[in-house]
Amino acid sequence: MGKHSTHPAQRFAAPGSIQKGVPLKELMGWELVALIAESLADVAPGFDRKRFTRLASRGLEMLELKERAAHIALAMAGQLPANFDDLTPLLIRSLGPPLTATERNGLAPFFYLPHSQLIGNFGVESFESGMTANYELTRRFTAEFSIRPFLVRHQAQCLDMLAGWVKDPDPHVRRLVSEGTRPRLPWSMRLPAFQANPRHTLPLLEALKDDPELYVRRSVANHLGDIAKDNPGTAFRVCESWLDTRNALDDPLKAGLRWVVRHALRHPARIGNTRAIRIRARAERRA
Repeated sequence: MGKHSTHPAQRFAAPGSIQKGVPLKELMGWELVALIAESLADVAPGFDRKRFTRLASRGLEMLELKERAAHIALAMAGQLPANFDDLTPLLIRSLGPPLTATERNGLAPFFYLPHSQLIGNFGVESFESGMTANYELTRRFTAEFSIRPFLVRHQAQCLDMLAGWVKDPDPHVRRLVSEGTRPRLPWSMRLPAFQANPRHTLPLLEALKDDPELYVRRSVANHLGDIAKDNPGTAFRVCESWLDTRNALDDPLKAGLRWVVRHALRHPARIGNTRAIRIRARAERRA
């Protein structure tokens, strides 16, 4: 990468966690813009770093977090091919190495929040290329935000592809299958079709409920918790069916599944739903 041996994303200075009194939007500043410019200039012929830096930085301090990321993404798009099928290979080549851990990555992966906005805002009409970009993005940050326009525009096609990703060796990809399809994902647009009919995503949760990674199972639990807010009966039936499977209450290897059930129903139990309380108590029996 130019005169450096490390990728610009690896040189992005970011704290290990959210700092009191320091808004997240401060991550989307001049340093980030300069590093993204470097990463793109290394792969995109004719990329004008000075022009990009000027446009991406203009008025940035007046914007909030997602607005800043979208503003930088717009400047990125202005320096890359207009055809997203042509843009995608360059974007992927500009990315740094994938994450090697699912925990303690700090805030450094927010380097890719503008990339997420670029994919979500400009890639949705190019399904194959856009989903390829989402796949590579989620291995470095998360594509839970950028995949949602694809789920709205290409619901059946997107769900079919995600059904294959449940077996991906990368836990970040498997987590995306659950997290990206959450009906009420925080910080993002809701998915009304999935709120109205949670059966669209239940096969995905079924495939991931015993995932070896807590990182993935936590997403399954949170997704089921979203379902419980709009369709509590469905969420309760799913949890009961999981606990009814052979050895679910006795096998130590099923402790992760029992945790998923308890975590998924914590909100309805907290507000006094007796069925949720009963299911959680059952899941705690041998946990």
